[in-house]
Amino acid sequence: MIAAAGPTSVSVEMTLPNSATAHQQWLKNSYTPAKYLGAWDDTFHFYGGTFPNQCISLAAPGLPILGPGPKGRPAHLRAKHEIVERAKHILGNRLAIQSSDLHAGHAKVEAPDQTDFIIGYSGRIITGFEMRSGSQSDIASKVMGAEGDPPLALKKSIDKGMAPNDAGRHVNYLEIYVADVLPANMQPTLSYAASLFRQ
Repeated sequence: MIAAAGPTSVSVEMTLPNSATAHQQWLKNSYTPAKYLGAWDDTFHFYGGTFPNQCISLAAPGLPILGPGPKGRPAHLRAKHEIVERAKHILGNRLAIQSSDLHAGHAKVEAPDQTDFIIGYSGRIITGFEMRSGSQSDIASKVMGAEGDPPLALKKSIDKGMAPNDAGRHVNYLEIYVADVLPANMQPTLSYAASLFRQ
């Protein structure tokens, strides 16, 4: 699987300035919705053609300069859905979408929770999550869902990410940090996670 880096800033994850002021600046600089979507189309064509035998992943982008969607759907969700639909059209069954911020606790700096958005596509395209972090320190285990208890923190995050959608489908993969894979006390939690994929 190859991660598609489109119109983002420092990584394949969506890290563009995303405040109301920033949105106005985007539009003032002539970065129109059509140009934004066109840049993603170019990205999907490039990655799809350059890596014809790999799945191409998309880290759930969506700069809400498209305006509100149907039935009052928030602008950021309209942008996300529009980009995913374009990617599906170009990449077909090679498209994967993920969020790289799965955690069951509370982070000092909160990002929008993408969990329901990703899970909603399960069963229709490849879906998955990367954990926000490992859970081996007290701070990290608190963010992941259980301060001072790394196995429980990881389990809570796994449970959140593996929740089924309305069609009863769950994500296809989870990415877990190596710091949570190696310790002996984490092995039952990893076995538990593996068992969920067999259900």
